[in-house]
Amino acid sequence: MSALTGDLHGTVAVIDNYDSFAYNLVQYLGELGARVHTLRNDAATAAELAEAEPAAVVISPGPCTPDEAGISLEVVRLMGAEVPILGVCLGHQAIGQAYGGRVVRAPQVMHGKVSRIRHRGGGCCRGLPDPFEATRYHSLIVDRETLPADLEVTAWSEDGLIMGLRHRRHRVEGVQFHPESICTPVGRDLLRNFLDSARVPRAMPVGAPA
Repeated sequence: MSALTGDLHGTVAVIDNYDSFAYNLVQYLGELGARVHTLRNDAATAAELAEAEPAAVVISPGPCTPDEAGISLEVVRLMGAEVPILGVCLGHQAIGQAYGGRVVRAPQVMHGKVSRIRHRGGGCCRGLPDPFEATRYHSLIVDRETLPADLEVTAWSEDGLIMGLRHRRHRVEGVQFHPESICTPVGRDLLRNFLDSARVPRAMPVGAPA
C-alpha cells in the first residue's frame, strides 16, 4: 500500500533511503520554511510520487548503492525533466547513475571526514565561499571518466573527485557531501539555494523575525 494518500502540491518530498541523516535534512528544510513529506524508498512507486506532484524532491543519503535504493533511480529518470531534484550522497550517486554514469569505489573511504570543496559557483553552490569545508560519509563516487554529457561537474574535492554535479537542462543537482551535517557550515545556505531555485513555497523560516 502506498504511503501517499493525497497530493503533495507545494511540498518537498524527501525520499528516505533508510538513513538517519534523512531526518537532519527534513529538519533543515523545515527550518528554512519548507513543508516536507518524508517517505521511505519502498513506500510508494516513482509513478505514485510523480502523480502526487510535489514541488521538489530530495533524495537522501543511505547505506547502499543506487541499485538498492528503492525508487531513487526511477524517480530521477521519471521526474527529472519536470520536478527539481536534489540528491545528497547516495542520492547524488543515483543521479549520476540514472543518466548513464558509473558509480565506483572511492580511492579512500570517507566516513565523517571534513574536506575542502571547490566549486563553480552556480546552482546550489551560488554565493558560497570557494573553497568551503564539508563533511563526507561515503565509500563510492560517481566516476568522472563515465560522466554523461547531460551532466556537468559543479564541485570537486582537492584530489579531483566529483563532489557535485548538475543536469545541463533540467533542475537536477547532486552533492556527494552532507549539507545537513553540523560540520558543513554552509549546509543551510546550500539547501536554501535549492529551495529558491526550485521555487518551493515557504512559510516563515524558524527563528526568523516577525
